Amino acid sequence: MQDKFASIINEIGEDLERPGLKDTPKRAAEAFKFLTRGYQQSVDTVVNDALFPSDSNEMVIVQDIELYSLCEHHLLPFIGKCHVGYIPQGQVIGLSKIARIVDIFARRLQIQEQLTTQIANTIADVTGAEGVGVIIEARHMCMMMRGVQKQNSAMKTSAMLGSFQTQQSTREEFLALLSTRL
Repeated sequence: MQDKFASIINEIGEDLERPGLKDTPKRAAEAFKFLTRGYQQSVDTVVNDALFPSDSNEMVIVQDIELYSLCEHHLLPFIGKCHVGYIPQGQVIGLSKIARIVDIFARRLQIQEQLTTQIANTIADVTGAEGVGVIIEARHMCMMMRGVQKQNSAMKTSAMLGSFQTQQSTREEFLALLSTRL
């Protein structure tokens, strides 16, 4: 990968012997591996059996989970927040595991619509929840730095599964709780 970055830098007309660029191909390769580390992670390893028996059958929400991903179309970042809600059925998942699941899928080449669905389906599969809701709001550098160059644009996507999809009151509770701040 380091050689490929060196080729790209040469292709744009830069001099790899310039002091500021001497180690850039190596740094860029390391950064790209870090930004796409989700390919090296599995849900089973990350969750690591962090499911705990619980009598709770009320909505659990984790909101404002920061996420950083790369648009699969331009390899430019999109940055935002993910909000996850679920209704447990006999077990709850460790709190940090929800954020880690978000990271597994965000740290891959992505489109936001698919990312939202992947997170929702995974939370549903892992927890066996009655319902799952995921909302992502993000700013896309491919729209801000190039193309239409709209600096204040943001994209919101949602995935509603189970009772979040079939029961309007559950969906409304989720959305209302997201607007409540501490």
